[in-house]
Amino acid sequence: MLGKSASAMTYEKAQEIATEALLHLSKDPEQVGRFLAVSGIGPESIRDAAEEPGFLAGVLEYFMSDEAMLLVYCENTGVRPTMIAAARFALVGDPADYA
Repeated sequence: MLGKSASAMTYEKAQEIATEALLHLSKDPEQVGRFLAVSGIGPESIRDAAEEPGFLAGVLEYFMSDEAMLLVYCENTGVRPTMIAAARFALVGDPADYA
């Protein structure tokens, strides 16, 4: 059944979910600082980077790498955790495709 919900995820909806996640992240200075350190970009580059699908997928991967943060975000926004994974897949596909 993941296949059905993953196929229902449009690229546009995935971008919307990732952008909302980025906005949520930006409200927590500690988390955004950690995200910037992990991603290797500076705060002045976030707007430009947000235009890139790979960056938005990275935002979702960042949330998926920390279950507690992911669950808090999902609870606060009403987004199911599986939708985060489906959105990430819609933005860049299966990581196994790049191995």
